[in-house]
Amino acid sequence: MKGWLALSLSVEAAHAVALSDALEALGAISVELSDGATETAALDDTPEQPFPLWARCRITALFPEGADGRAIAEEAARLAALPTVPTLEIIPVSERDWVRETQSQFGPFQVSSRLWVVPSWAAPPPHALIALRLDPGIAFGTGSHPTTRLCLRWLDATVGGGEHVLDYGCGSGILAIAALKLGAARAVGVDIDPLALAASRENARLNQVAAEFLDPAQLPTNFHADLLVANILARPLMLLAPVLVQALKPGGRLALAGILEEQAEAVAEAYRPALVLTVAAAEENWVLLAGERGAP
Repeated sequence: MKGWLALSLSVEAAHAVALSDALEALGAISVELSDGATETAALDDTPEQPFPLWARCRITALFPEGADGRAIAEEAARLAALPTVPTLEIIPVSERDWVRETQSQFGPFQVSSRLWVVPSWAAPPPHALIALRLDPGIAFGTGSHPTTRLCLRWLDATVGGGEHVLDYGCGSGILAIAALKLGAARAVGVDIDPLALAASRENARLNQVAAEFLDPAQLPTNFHADLLVANILARPLMLLAPVLVQALKPGGRLALAGILEEQAEAVAEAYRPALVLTVAAAEENWVLLAGERGAP
């Protein structure tokens, strides 16, 4: 049976992108980044990295069986201009039917009173009022994480029909797509990751909705949202406060997620006095902050 080799390397966040690019250039089938610390670590949220990586990243790259893992790691370190070769672990991975395993683990599930997430290979349940067609993929936001569910439930309760909605940090595009299916007139999603934008556009096509997905720099300056939702992380949400407030109409409503309970007050403070944000919903240790923009 054919197999694979997973090369696992731990590096500082500053070197993660360069090393990932080098591994891809050397023939990696896939490259994945995750938290490289054994315990939860502070995120790298410097101004140059507003959508942060972990302070230390673990890079896992998949290569065909028979590849020289040590030689690949050394060459990748050289291409990425690293002073030393990162600590390397080489893990044999047997060939498996990844598609079938994924499908067996990801079926339709309900996220709000009307919304269901349904993968493309499954039929919506007969009682599903609104089905969001979404397959697991590289972009964040399948509805399975508490922060995404909090945002979907907020949209379900808030969209009345005809609104212009902005999803800032759209990931998979699920929130913009849901807004249109709930009756919004226009939904725009923005993200700095080109792969997220590509995934969002494909998901919009799959759901037969005309959501727009753009780089933040492409967002028209005259676009102002009736409803704005941002499911990112606490620190970026604090840094983005002036941008998000400016993008919201007077009287518009804002929802923020990706926030732990202990971070809620600091995030809310960043939006005062333009908006008074309060905890509108919570799940596990995550909260959703919501509020309405007053007159300018």
